[in-house]
Amino acid sequence: MKSPPQWTEAELTVEASKSRQLFIDERLKEPLERWISTFAKYEMQFQRLFNEYGVANPSSLTPEQLAAVFRDQLGDALRYLAGPPISADDLKVLADASLAPGVIAANPDQAQRILDTILIAVDPLRFPWIAEDREPTAEERTVAIVASAALITAQRVSTDRRNLGKEAQESAVKAFLTDMGFKNAGTRVINTLADAPEKGEFCGEALVGSRKADIPVRLFDGRLMPIECKVSNSATNSVKRINNDAAVKAGIWHREFGTNQIVPVAMLSGVFKVRNLKQAQTGGLTLFWAHDLARMQEFVESTKTG
Repeated sequence: MKSPPQWTEAELTVEASKSRQLFIDERLKEPLERWISTFAKYEMQFQRLFNEYGVANPSSLTPEQLAAVFRDQLGDALRYLAGPPISADDLKVLADASLAPGVIAANPDQAQRILDTILIAVDPLRFPWIAEDREPTAEERTVAIVASAALITAQRVSTDRRNLGKEAQESAVKAFLTDMGFKNAGTRVINTLADAPEKGEFCGEALVGSRKADIPVRLFDGRLMPIECKVSNSATNSVKRINNDAAVKAGIWHREFGTNQIVPVAMLSGVFKVRNLKQAQTGGLTLFWAHDLARMQEFVESTKTG
């Protein structure tokens, strides 16, 4: 069987530099319109909270009003009254309550726990009047709305960048495999090689053994090649994406399927530390770059000859 490529430190340095520059070029070309439109959306939401629901004094909200806030999809903005903001999952746990509008309206005790949780964590810098038990000035209202909208916009745009980058990379890899002649076999659970797509096929995200893989591919020699699509926006973030995620999965898959039966791959885009890449490669993870899919094709084609 053909061994997957092992890159030298010099090769990794060159490709990491190319990937970083592509990331910079793409980020600098990112349209300002996305930030402006997202900010406008959340500014309007905070204005509604203040003007329609009286959130300037959140302790006065009734269970019915709180239910309406979540029914009108303003719950995200409400959670951003806290400093730092409380995630939806955390709020459910901290308040021991459901965030479903119908449940909130029918359970005043749960509604009160949600409000109490948010009130305890209200940001005193953006909402100083709440702690001081007074009405806000017009300037304080404006500053609070703008600051809160900017805070949630920064989080949403950052999350969208990561998700869109990963989705774009997955789509590009699938299209490339299709152009190579591979067929999309449909998603399935892969507990053994018998569950995997046939030779020359791939599938979308699937549970491979005990861990999910973004794109499991069946090589021509019968081995399974689970591809993890990794997009990193910083060298620090690359540790999480590569060493703490993809490389860990590679070790687990090798134990579950055997080193001769599986070729774990990370498809890379963005910014990565060469040191982290070397460590992951030494641990059994094969590395390819989204900007040079031809190198993956070379390896895949080589598995036709055993």
